[in-house]
Amino acid sequence: MKRLGIVIAVAAIAVAAVWYLNRPETIEVTLVTVERGPVSSTVSNTRAGTVDACRRAGLSPASGGQIVSLPVAEGDYVEQDQLLLELWNDDLRAQLELTRRESTAAESRAAEACVTADFARREASRLTRLLEDGLASEDDTDRAVGMAESTAAACQAARDSARVAAASIEVTEAALERTQLFAPFAGTIGEINGELGEFVTPSPVGIPTPPTVDLIDSRCLYISAPIDEVDAPEVQQGLPARISLDAFGDRTFSGHVRRVAPYVLDVERQARTVEIEAEIDDPDKGALLPGYSADVEVILASEEDVLRIPTSLIVDDSHVYVYDEELGQIDMREIEIGISNWEFTAVTGGLRTGDRVVSSIDRDGVEDGARVSPE
Repeated sequence: MKRLGIVIAVAAIAVAAVWYLNRPETIEVTLVTVERGPVSSTVSNTRAGTVDACRRAGLSPASGGQIVSLPVAEGDYVEQDQLLLELWNDDLRAQLELTRRESTAAESRAAEACVTADFARREASRLTRLLEDGLASEDDTDRAVGMAESTAAACQAARDSARVAAASIEVTEAALERTQLFAPFAGTIGEINGELGEFVTPSPVGIPTPPTVDLIDSRCLYISAPIDEVDAPEVQQGLPARISLDAFGDRTFSGHVRRVAPYVLDVERQARTVEIEAEIDDPDKGALLPGYSADVEVILASEEDVLRIPTSLIVDDSHVYVYDEELGQIDMREIEIGISNWEFTAVTGGLRTGDRVVSSIDRDGVEDGARVSPE
């Protein structure tokens, strides 16, 4: 009997040793506690967006020539119709002075001709009355009437010539304006490609050249960003958006979608996108500058107080590893999910507040039923 007890004890020890040597290895994992909070369904841009100005113009003179006046510098704020640049135009200014003098002379000749015509008209009227009273000859009256008609025509011709001379002034002024560059709107000078004494030439047809002056209206800025064509049908004008810029670190701005392009861009093969534009609503926008890179996250739907987990914890679209503290192991559990984004996903079934879910799902050995210990 005593021997039997010894045999049983030895067998139990052997079984325990075998189990110990072949027991599953305990894996250290990191856990996340399921909690409640806000979740939004969002769409983000596929490539970095850009801060653009509502109005930005690359300006160049309409004609070529040598720069003789450059009254502005890069960074200057200019008003609408302010002179930005002027080319050599002494010949046109002389021509303008000549046409003005010719116009003045033409007006004087027209005045002279019309005075003569008025005198001839009065003389013809006087002789016509005398002819009716038998006090003037018919020949003298006919000559006076013919002279009146002739001088009246000369008066009209002189007035027409004066109008032609006045139109010549406008033609010369238009040619002079082609040598001057004025601001079409108020804004800031971004860049100037030219110096005093240098020659500038208009762009040949079909061959773009850098503009002489880059004018930016920075009072109105927006963000232009591409989104995937698959997400485009869900994005509508007026939807709220979160905007982030590399220049401002982790700071985000609230905004809204101001425009969705009505066409698809085929920039790269198999990468078709739709361009959207977003505006920042925050009055404190900081020192935004055109050209900053920006990201736009369009909010399609939002819920403020829902059960949520980080989206990266979900396996096979609808499963998570839940930690069982009593058994010291993890179990794969199917869950029901609601709206989600790249950061959080709403859970509508399968989890409760306080459950602990494995976040280190990429570690070796993490599987259904694995023995684990929290880090």
